[in-house]
Amino acid sequence: MSATFAVTSEDWDGPFHRVRTSVLDVTFVIGGGERPETVENVEAEVRLPDGSRWSATIFTVAEVQCLLTRWAGTGKYGRGSYFCYSDSLIVRDPGVTGLTRALAELHRNDELRPAPHRLDEADE
Repeated sequence: MSATFAVTSEDWDGPFHRVRTSVLDVTFVIGGGERPETVENVEAEVRLPDGSRWSATIFTVAEVQCLLTRWAGTGKYGRGSYFCYSDSLIVRDPGVTGLTRALAELHRNDELRPAPHRLDEADE
């Protein structure tokens, strides 16, 4: 079952691409040269209506495979034998629309734990 949400606005502030929806707001940190519709490896902060903040690094399945292949050649992470990243979330589809949909689904199912990671109010 898909999360029911509607995007109410999207805007840019430097490298920050903000997506506001009817159920949560997400700020994606998108690097130079990347496009919101195709991003596959991105830092995100989620704000819920209750004021809580959550952070995650979001990867697509394809991006994880690319990283494992690259690491196999460099020797990093056991020559690409594993993927371990704090506060990570792996999704199927690239782009902020699909990533936002996945986050809204996590929120709808009350599954924001263990990823993304809750940020304390003291972190502000």
